[in-house]
Amino acid sequence: MPELPEVEVVRAGLERHVAGRTVAQVEVLHPRAVRRHVPGPVDFASRLGGRRFDAARRRGKYLWIELDGAADAVVAHLGMSGQMLVQPVGAPDETHLRVRVRFADDGPELRFVDQRTFGGLALTELVAGLPVPIAHIGRDPLDPEFDLAAGVAALRARRTEVKRALLDQTVVSGIGNIYADEALWRTRLHWSRPANGLTKAKATELLEAATAVMREALVAGGTSFDALYVNVNGQSGYFDRSLAAYGQENEPCPRCGSAIIREAFMNRSSFSCPRCQRRPR
Repeated sequence: MPELPEVEVVRAGLERHVAGRTVAQVEVLHPRAVRRHVPGPVDFASRLGGRRFDAARRRGKYLWIELDGAADAVVAHLGMSGQMLVQPVGAPDETHLRVRVRFADDGPELRFVDQRTFGGLALTELVAGLPVPIAHIGRDPLDPEFDLAAGVAALRARRTEVKRALLDQTVVSGIGNIYADEALWRTRLHWSRPANGLTKAKATELLEAATAVMREALVAGGTSFDALYVNVNGQSGYFDRSLAAYGQENEPCPRCGSAIIREAFMNRSSFSCPRCQRRPR
């Protein structure tokens, strides 16, 4: 699933290519793509016609495009395989094209493509600048208003494993499986360490490591393991070449040379170095 750096790359692309443009027509090709828009596909399409896309925004893994008037927005969640693509008018349809947005300027159209249909779009009200469905999401480490001290306190208050706390989007948003593993490797913490047992200094180090690795990933265009994550131009990110732990099972730890191991975690996998990140007793 795309995490903060990948979603930020898509947001920046939308800001460049669709902000300031007026919608001429919306075509919903698969109703599941707008299932979170309760009134349905016809309402979604009709209410967007004639509206202007303004700024593209993001909080954590959630993305939205403000509409003229700043009272509502199109919220997008990419799920496992969602893509927001800017394509020339007349370009062949993608196999898994779900929603098409045509613009009044007859320029490149916006397409929502989603192979697994876990993602989706919805039109929703904005309150204090945030879409109502994501008002509970915490600020992310790349947000200029992110409060590191508050994030550290929230992390240390969680009575659960430290990785589970990192993935809790109400604590700190934007961190997913990939960057949690990388931050834990950088701070020599095993994923099962109790979050409420971390010292303030160690919790601070961990959130600073998560921030650093996500900034590095952003520069590299994000992490792409397959063709499902691409930016709006269809290009893949290349931060996977810099990963120290995530997805590196049996590869040597860049720090000590021990083989990276994979362990089951929350119906997914967690990767760590058995020597540098010792499991707590």
